[in-house]
Amino acid sequence: MKNISPLLTCWVLILALLPKLAAAQTPAAPSLAGIWKGPLPVPGGSQPVQIGIQETGGRTIAELTLALKKGTHYPMTMTRRGDTVVFYAPTADCRFISRLSADGKELRGQWIQTGFKAPLVLSKQVAEPVAKPAAAAPAPAPTAAPLIVSTFRTETVTVNSVADKVKLAGTLTMPDGNGPFPAVVLLSDIGEQDRDATWGDYKLFGGLATYLSRYGIAVLRLDDRGVGKSMGSSKTATTADLVRDAQAALTYMRTLPKVDPARLGVIGHGEGGNVALLTAARVPSPSFAVTLAAGGVLGQELLARQPEPFNQVDTARLGTERRAAQAELTKQVAKLRAGGSNAAQIDTYVAQQRLKQKADERKQIEATIKFRRAMLEIVKQTPNDDQAQAILFNMLRQRYPNEDPGELRNRALDLTTPWNRYFLTFDPKDELGKIQCPVLVLQGLEDNLVDPTENLAVLEKGLKGNKKVVVRRLPGINHLFQAPEASLLAGSDGQKPAAIIAPTVLESIRDWVLQQTGS
Repeated sequence: MKNISPLLTCWVLILALLPKLAAAQTPAAPSLAGIWKGPLPVPGGSQPVQIGIQETGGRTIAELTLALKKGTHYPMTMTRRGDTVVFYAPTADCRFISRLSADGKELRGQWIQTGFKAPLVLSKQVAEPVAKPAAAAPAPAPTAAPLIVSTFRTETVTVNSVADKVKLAGTLTMPDGNGPFPAVVLLSDIGEQDRDATWGDYKLFGGLATYLSRYGIAVLRLDDRGVGKSMGSSKTATTADLVRDAQAALTYMRTLPKVDPARLGVIGHGEGGNVALLTAARVPSPSFAVTLAAGGVLGQELLARQPEPFNQVDTARLGTERRAAQAELTKQVAKLRAGGSNAAQIDTYVAQQRLKQKADERKQIEATIKFRRAMLEIVKQTPNDDQAQAILFNMLRQRYPNEDPGELRNRALDLTTPWNRYFLTFDPKDELGKIQCPVLVLQGLEDNLVDPTENLAVLEKGLKGNKKVVVRRLPGINHLFQAPEASLLAGSDGQKPAAIIAPTVLESIRDWVLQQTGS
């Protein structure tokens, strides 16, 4: 070492310092915090898109806003690699893969949604300074949105409902990390439901589980008895049996090391909402309960409002009558114009005819409900299954003469199952006064299966002794808690977009559950 020249020593020191000098000279990546806006080309025009980004406490929070009506908001994950920025909104199932411009003022890339792709440019908005009053009080610190956990683990599980010796198959979604996490068990609506609560292409529970797990909540959802890989039969199991299944699911969740048993609740839809309430009235109770369209009136009335399996006949008839009425309306409008009627007179006539058409449709719906009430009353008054089925078959054959007789007999059998007979006399309000845990009651105001006014009145009265109950009425939301069609993007072919869970529903559940669990 003594023979190393001073010049060589100098070069060694310079080479050692080069990486540090380069790092010091490399400019820091520009911040993305702020509001980014731009028009998304869609068939027939464009739609304003906005992404808001917050950078706080070492974490990044992004939210997508679609400026329709009052705006529809979706939480987003954001991944940044150099100048490439990828956004993903799980509840809307859309992505924006973009590249940040050199000046940091634009995100240019492609919007990708099921069946739809389009180029999109978002520009960073410049906030205008706002003058503060001389003696203005300091503004309160903004409340940060919940932190999205970007990944979670999915596992197929089996739950033993020991009391009835039934094994139930399901799916558990567990957020990545050590836990213990808050958790929920999902409880399904009337009928044979799979673990995702599938209705056509719509998966209420599948979407809800994915959404909640991204916010650090473990979720268990199960196939109903006799559905998928679950044992038993949903036709013989009563609501009381389903409560035992719910209790078994909670017991299973309490055994998991990554689940916090003190922050374990239930979320039920329709009949599942009533199962959630009954489970909350038992000991040990869940930490909290959420109901979506739970019933309040007697079971017989709830069943009367369910869709008749043969209602495609009524629907087809209604569609034919609707088209005929529209053709007649068009014909009459043409006559009015030819006769010299002005625009105001024609508009008044059209409005009157449409009101009449809606009134006629309501009469048809009421007629179907009346028919179902009559069938259910036969079941209630006729304890002998064979006798009840014979009467029901004749009633169905008279109303639906073109239906397959075998299908009509199957329908008569369904109406006399143990589940159906039990539910006829099921009174949802019986045990509401026993519930001590926090409860969130959500009800869509466009629900035509569970009347919002009648059912909420009973539930609110029965739960009034519990000071930890929150009731929310959701305008524009139907029984399946779907987003209104007006808030959805059309596909590239202009076809009706797939229904999704309404963001306001997801956000209401998420915020309330995180509040109860202190997350």
